[in-house]
Amino acid sequence: MYKKWGISMKELSKRTAIFTDSVIRRMTRISNEYNAINLSQGYPDFEPPVEITQRLAQVAWEGPHQYATTWGAQNFREALARKHERFSGMEVNPDKEVVVTCGSTEAMIAAMMAVTNPGDKVIIFSPFYENYGADTILSGAEPIYVPLNPPNFDFDANVLEDSFRQGVKALILCNPSNPCGKVFTKDELQIIADLAVKYDAYVITDEVYEHIIYAPYQHTYLASLPGMRERTIECSSLSKTYSITGWRLGYVIADERIIDRVKKVHDFLTVGAAAPLMEAAVVGLNFKDGYYLELHRHYTHMKNLFLNGLNQIGLTYTEPQGAYYVLVNISEFHCNNDLEFCEWLAREVGVGAVPGSSFFKNNVNKFIRFHFAKKDETLNMALERLSHIYFKAKKL
Repeated sequence: MYKKWGISMKELSKRTAIFTDSVIRRMTRISNEYNAINLSQGYPDFEPPVEITQRLAQVAWEGPHQYATTWGAQNFREALARKHERFSGMEVNPDKEVVVTCGSTEAMIAAMMAVTNPGDKVIIFSPFYENYGADTILSGAEPIYVPLNPPNFDFDANVLEDSFRQGVKALILCNPSNPCGKVFTKDELQIIADLAVKYDAYVITDEVYEHIIYAPYQHTYLASLPGMRERTIECSSLSKTYSITGWRLGYVIADERIIDRVKKVHDFLTVGAAAPLMEAAVVGLNFKDGYYLELHRHYTHMKNLFLNGLNQIGLTYTEPQGAYYVLVNISEFHCNNDLEFCEWLAREVGVGAVPGSSFFKNNVNKFIRFHFAKKDETLNMALERLSHIYFKAKKL
């Protein structure tokens, strides 16, 4: 019972009582407070492709401005299905196997609620994007964490199977992985697929970084492996591929039986994605291969620029294979609280980062996460500030 001003009220939801706010977005607020360069929350400071923004300007006058079909505008779903088939090799029915959502965040919770029942168990690899644990709890399910082991962030197949033996309903797979940048090999994916088939489990994938991969690594769609098309619920978005994180255009691709459930959950969560933004984004979905080659070149350049700078400063990190994050090891600073370290970093050094403990189930305080989806001048300025870290750390 809760009392205030002499009034008694029933307690609020137990399942949300353990939540904190998003640590990632908290670090953006802290970065803004100290005028630090924000390398915490993962959004770029460069513009989307001009073809998309020019189309958006037209749509502002022409429309559409009213509700689209609940599960996504027809032309958007058709363009998305063509694009996904081109890269995955899997045919996608735009009418029966696609739901357009308000970002991949909604895609993930809609998929979770469509698949799990209260009390079901869900495997999550650790480190993990913070929403996965929250989505599992909001769905009434129980998370089971399987470690990805630094420095290569590989997993022990025996440990993974032990988790499946507990009667798991689903596994969440982020590939390429946020925060560690791991790209799962085809052999690793085959292990996951074989266990999912053996123990009759679903796999919910987060593949928002599918086009941000660094040579010689390659992205394999789990759903393309034998026996996995019917068991895989693919969640993704346009945010990272087209630098439009604020547009909140995500999607779920899955077998018709699963999508039928996802449609219903989505309908009551958000009704539908923004009609004008879907119309403008169709341009991006129709881009030719040259766009994705340039995207690869651009992100490889940013990665090399930032990591070379970290090398010169002397900071230790794990090189990402995909996505646009890097985990930096801060053990040498002998700080037992990585959140306090990140607050100090923003305040005294002028660079925002995310404490690694927010991504790990276990008590891991030796990593911080930077992202490098920034203009050259932003990265160079951040590196210049970081070059003073050892001097300023003497005052820690």
